[in-house]
Amino acid sequence: MKKLFTILSIVALGFTACEGDPGPQGPPGIDGTALVGSTYETPAVDFSVDNDFYRFTFPSNIVNGDAVLVYRLEDVVDGLDVWEPLPTATIFFDDGGFLQYRFNYTLGDVDIILESDDISLAGAEFTQDQIFRIVVVPSDLVAEFNGDFSNYYEVMSALELSETDIQTLQ
Repeated sequence: MKKLFTILSIVALGFTACEGDPGPQGPPGIDGTALVGSTYETPAVDFSVDNDFYRFTFPSNIVNGDAVLVYRLEDVVDGLDVWEPLPTATIFFDDGGFLQYRFNYTLGDVDIILESDDISLAGAEFTQDQIFRIVVVPSDLVAEFNGDFSNYYEVMSALELSETDIQTLQ
């Protein structure tokens, strides 16, 4: 009988040990959100002595902390676009002139600027029909991205965006 009582006591203790108050429930978590980046393609931009910048206004303000990247269509090789990140390396001309594409942005717009000591020295291949892509990278991705921001295709892959996601501007 003593053995039966001991066994029943151990079994009862085992059942009561598994029960009990689990403690207070914590606060609800924040709903997960997808990282959403945006990419915009400019129409053909023409720079001149009188017009050395192009302004793009975002459809809605971007989030403070997001990064903006700008790429220039430098060439097309074997049907593949070659995107050069801005600012570009300074291009020096044989006759002494130079130019460089750069950009600045606010939460509401992006200015793409052609800097030159004399834009009239730059040929049409640098001033006419220039195509740019503006990529908005969410701050969460900026913090986690281990890739190369100068590589347009790597950034687009990290954002899980394809050519069909690009918004072409008019």
